[in-house]
Amino acid sequence: MNSFQELITKRRSTRKFTEEKLNPEQVEAILKAALKSPSSKSKTPWQFVVIEDKEQLQKLSQCKPAGSKPIEGCSLAIIVLADPLASDVWIEDASIASILIQLEAEDLGLGSCWIQIRERFTADDTSSEDYVRELFDIPLQLQVLSVIAIGHKAQERSPFDEEKLQWEKVHIGKYTYRD
Repeated sequence: MNSFQELITKRRSTRKFTEEKLNPEQVEAILKAALKSPSSKSKTPWQFVVIEDKEQLQKLSQCKPAGSKPIEGCSLAIIVLADPLASDVWIEDASIASILIQLEAEDLGLGSCWIQIRERFTADDTSSEDYVRELFDIPLQLQVLSVIAIGHKAQERSPFDEEKLQWEKVHIGKYTYRD
């Protein structure tokens, strides 16, 4: 990418991926971005489970009845976890790590999609978090926030259209009520 503005304009959720695998340098760069993620009071409550095995990806894609299908076709899924005992703002810290993973993927020319796990349920009404926890032997003290599906884009999406920016949601000096 040439600039951060270009990066955030081009980054769009990718839900269809090619079969091409990521190379080790790409995976390392993405994981470095995650590990460089800022956290409140430098507590770094986040941890990451990296999944590349197609059979595991297929099982992981069943963590919710809708919205998790991109995991099945991706080359790499990163499960973003955090320890609420390490930080009371673990959700925010893990969210920042999740988006940095996505921005690094985009910077490498890859696609990604955030799959929400926290507060979601499987088709049989089991907690998605419990489903993922059991599937990957995640300790109880860690909470599962998201899965970031990553791979080579099977389709390009148009960059974000700046004509659609919702400037009415920006308030200068104080909140302004609008009709």
